[in-house]
Amino acid sequence: MLLHLDQSKKLGSSKKTACFVVMNENELFSILLPEGMIDYFEIIKVEKQPDSYTIHLSERNIIPALYKHDKLLSKGFYEPVTIQDFPLRGKACYLKVKRRRWQNETTGIIVMRDWNVVAKGTRMTEEFASFLKALNRYHSGKL
Repeated sequence: MLLHLDQSKKLGSSKKTACFVVMNENELFSILLPEGMIDYFEIIKVEKQPDSYTIHLSERNIIPALYKHDKLLSKGFYEPVTIQDFPLRGKACYLKVKRRRWQNETTGIIVMRDWNVVAKGTRMTEEFASFLKALNRYHSGKL
């Protein structure tokens, strides 16, 4: 993706200068989404409605650090949850998030990433930590 940033006359010259920045989709979405989202979630699609945007995200198949010594088998996803994010261009913005689940092949127990552990083990913005707390509440039944 090529973003045009500036095309203006140089002072005292008739020459125009153009400044371009090359960004891939993940770099662009990393600016729009809570910091750290691109590390754990893949963008599936973006829907543009007259009054809102909905960004569909799916958790990547990255084994949680808590279970790095266990053999986990991906067992699909939980039902997606919708979380309202900051507005974009004057329209509401919703993140429709599908969290992954894994089955521990030794114990047979279904596990998911513990966002409280992620928050403690990494540097993240307050915004991303708040997002993770909201996501965790959806799946723990506290909302």
